Amino acid sequence: MVCNIVTSPIMLRMPSVPATPEDIAIGRDLADTLSAHSHECVGLAANMIGKRKCVIAVTDGPRTLVMFNPRIIERHDEYQTEEACLSLEGTRPCTRYRSIRVTYLDDSWHEHTRSFSGFVAQTIQHECDHCEGIVI
Repeated sequence: MVCNIVTSPIMLRMPSVPATPEDIAIGRDLADTLSAHSHECVGLAANMIGKRKCVIAVTDGPRTLVMFNPRIIERHDEYQTEEACLSLEGTRPCTRYRSIRVTYLDDSWHEHTRSFSGFVAQTIQHECDHCEGIVI
């Protein structure tokens, strides 16, 4: 289901709680909402659709990758950039890393550990920040 985008800084600054298998539908809603906003957005976190669960969806090439309880376990090659956010107006400066390693659960609740680099890595970092209540 395509959901409305939350713009309340109060809601966005509240850290998310871990997702459970009962939250699989949140992942589908994130993927649907991301698809509906594909012309302006490459990633979403559950708090951006009003759910305080640690779930993100990111565009990874031609597909959407949904991650439950993602954790960045390695960061390499720090750089400074500016980012926009669908929940906020304008752009803001932030620190990111060119490559990261992430542990997460898929929608079958299987654990994965993958490395990402470039723009996908930047997007994952942005969405993981959302899960922690960090707004750029």
